[in-house]
Amino acid sequence: MLTRKQRDLLEFIHKRMQKDGVPPSFDEMKEALDLRSKSGIHRLITALEERGFIRRLAHRARAIEIVKMPDAMADGGGSGFTPRVIEGDRADPPAGAMPVEAAAATELPVMGKIAAGVPIEAISQVAAHVAVPQQMLGTGRSHYALEVKGDSMIDAGINDGDIVVIEEGDTADNGDIVVALVEDQEATLKRLRRKSGMIALEAANPAYETRMFRDDQVKVQGKLVGLIRTY
Repeated sequence: MLTRKQRDLLEFIHKRMQKDGVPPSFDEMKEALDLRSKSGIHRLITALEERGFIRRLAHRARAIEIVKMPDAMADGGGSGFTPRVIEGDRADPPAGAMPVEAAAATELPVMGKIAAGVPIEAISQVAAHVAVPQQMLGTGRSHYALEVKGDSMIDAGINDGDIVVIEEGDTADNGDIVVALVEDQEATLKRLRRKSGMIALEAANPAYETRMFRDDQVKVQGKLVGLIRTY
């Protein structure tokens, strides 16, 4: 049986992964549960892991995978939760996860590398293709994939070498993780927020500073909807 705080945290992580494809940062968890410090989040995460509801991915900074949901919280009252992070080369998939080969898949173009750090030059040439489960993609919208370069989004569960799935579009809500084109020259993967008429591109790593731009200096190229990781 879970405590109220444990259930609240699990539900928050679940909803964020369903929405963004990646778990929230510890700071976001702390704010969502109205806790004073991240040590309380660490204790809740440990309790959820010990009870088999989540798994922390080895050698991945603060990367979390939901293994199961309580019956009362799972869709349809069962254990049909499917993690949004698709792990490659795993011998035994998590309980309740749909094998990639069993799901309808769509081939997306990998448009090159995107910086999760200092912005790099925008890349528009197709470098390869990757098969993506259909349930990860929105209906009636175009998508593409990018290889992540850098570590500035590690607290959002996005690591160097990951493939991110992007829903193409030029709009985003506050807090969305987006592909941002800076001054028509450089592309970067960051969380977007609008502040006092400016656009903030926020990293998910305290080693990187938030960068501020005028509205006309940043163009949204799409927002994150999924993540593919292989080992």
